Amino acid sequence: MAETPQATLARDEANLVSEAKAGNYSAFEELVNRYEKKIYRLGMNITGNREDAEDVLQDAFLKAFEHLPDFREDSRFYTWIVRIAVNEALMKLRKRRTSREVSMDDSEDENGDVVVREFADWKPNPEQQFAQAELERILQGAVNSLPPGFRTVFYLRDVDGLSTEETAQVLDLTEGAVKARLFRARLRLREELSKIFRRG
Repeated sequence: MAETPQATLARDEANLVSEAKAGNYSAFEELVNRYEKKIYRLGMNITGNREDAEDVLQDAFLKAFEHLPDFREDSRFYTWIVRIAVNEALMKLRKRRTSREVSMDDSEDENGDVVVREFADWKPNPEQQFAQAELERILQGAVNSLPPGFRTVFYLRDVDGLSTEETAQVLDLTEGAVKARLFRARLRLREELSKIFRRG
């Protein structure tokens, strides 16, 4: 019987982890290359902030590298790195609540000089592309309005495609709690989007 693509990927990942544990830095680098986009997207979805997401990405992989000898290979490396990243992202949110919010206006450096933030160039788009971007903005805003616990479960299950079991492992929850949070997250999103579209 032929091996499924998922099984092949898991076996390949396990080999890379074993090599990285044995001191092969290139193997760990391959793991980073394989998952960095997903971990960055996870950081963005939880924190809603590009700089925080970049910090989450770097800190998660640094911690994974430091604690690689402690990683038990009875679960996937990806599940483990997601768990580290979720913890880092939630820590960012807690710190943000206890410190002042970062303004989107220009900020000042240590000398008091204005530092202009860099934003992506605005290029004119066809009407359909604008409508798509606007819809994505509305959806992202609705997701960001969810409490962090619901938003994290929603992202892992509905966006990143983790199973209920894997999500439960990552967040240290029961599968029942994951299902309950996901249901409530979807319900809140539906309510929020209904309100937005009713307002036009």
